[in-house]
Amino acid sequence: MSRTVVIDPVTRIEGHAKISIFLDDSGSVEDARFHVVEYRGFEKFCEGRPMWEMAGITARICGICPVSHLLASAKTGDKILAVAIPPAAEKLRRLMNLAQITQSHALSFFHLSSPDFLLGWDSDPAKRNVFGLIEANPELARSGIRLRQFGQQIIELLGAKKIHAAWTVPGGVRSPLSEEGRQWIRDRLPESRATLNIALNLFKDLLDQFSTEVTTFGKFPSLFMGLVGEDGSWEHYGGHIRFTDSQGNIVADHLNEDNYKDFIGESVEKWTYLKFPYYKPLGYPDGIYRVGPLARLNICTHFGTPEADRELQEYRQRAGGVATSSFFYHYARLLEILASLEHIERLIDDPDIVSKHTRAKAGINALEGIGVSEAPRGTLFHHYQVDENGLIKKVNLIIATGNNNLAMNQTVAQIAKHYIQGNQLTEGMLNRVEAGIRCYDPCLSCSTHAAGQMPLHIQLFDSNNQLIDEVLRD
Repeated sequence: MSRTVVIDPVTRIEGHAKISIFLDDSGSVEDARFHVVEYRGFEKFCEGRPMWEMAGITARICGICPVSHLLASAKTGDKILAVAIPPAAEKLRRLMNLAQITQSHALSFFHLSSPDFLLGWDSDPAKRNVFGLIEANPELARSGIRLRQFGQQIIELLGAKKIHAAWTVPGGVRSPLSEEGRQWIRDRLPESRATLNIALNLFKDLLDQFSTEVTTFGKFPSLFMGLVGEDGSWEHYGGHIRFTDSQGNIVADHLNEDNYKDFIGESVEKWTYLKFPYYKPLGYPDGIYRVGPLARLNICTHFGTPEADRELQEYRQRAGGVATSSFFYHYARLLEILASLEHIERLIDDPDIVSKHTRAKAGINALEGIGVSEAPRGTLFHHYQVDENGLIKKVNLIIATGNNNLAMNQTVAQIAKHYIQGNQLTEGMLNRVEAGIRCYDPCLSCSTHAAGQMPLHIQLFDSNNQLIDEVLRD
């Protein structure tokens, strides 16, 4: 008798989703699906709005990564204005994105994922959260909170708000960094570097204990996509698009976002609102690719900063060359925080970041624009079509988490097949299935989080779709 296990909602992720696990007649896992159950409709209700408002509107997609949408939207606006933004504006945008990467990755590692690493996959779910971490290791929890605060404070120093700062605009940014703000960043950098080093060493020490997770949490061949610099270096704002395979070979390079429809297709399934992007030359679903920290470290040749480059060599040795296990997303996030802190340290002494020439002004010079930037979770595309007055006619957004949709579904199925057998469903098994999704740190267009334990709803259905068992966790 076939049955279905439903995990609803998935906990410790940004947004609302559920997981369905399908069992065959013998009780073995036949398939699994990751459902995104919320619908926002931003692409549709932006129609008719002035192009100038798009950065502020699309930032409201998420309270965790609004900076990512601010930057992608502003870059799209630059294309529509057909302007080259001032050097100061690009450096300031880069500074804000580095701060965004730092704060978002710190949230993912310390708040959402470290309870599994430090408290145990099978520990009490009522305590397996940030509050349990505070109780078990208050100093580490406090340091993680302050590391995230460091990134958020830089965002506030630049844009006057930690969340939804209407600071990046088509043509540049509204204002430079103040001298007082620059000094604050200088003063806090040493503490942030020290916290990152503690977390990185801790995770490397724990990694040998997670050999099973490394081999079962989304370890499979796929393509990897992201931005790289002209010299192949790690990039988060500019550069060009590159695809590599699981052996490290470059599949496609020097791709331009203006032509994204030539190499990215978007498929849909009736059981989820999240689209399924794929690499078009290979078709759907064979064109599966991954984005985000894991992908960025696979496609780049180097970080371009001394400490991060040293750590990158060790990372690749531990991964066996190309990291194909999604469990290594956690490791990659820590390296990206390190690189971000090193790049912030360099930028903070650049005279341009306090320059008052931060914006190029122009009217509507093109009726279409496509902008791309690296969000913490991966490559983000904004595509706008406007009329002669700059009013939006059509919007297409390819969200970073959407790029990982095929990979997330394959990861859930792989973990479920390894851990779930028959009717012996333990909370720890189900937590591991959820943890496979947390590797990707999905941001499901939602800024609402629950403090403490989120509810979990599990249902078993027979082949006639009759409910035969149910577990509710309030």
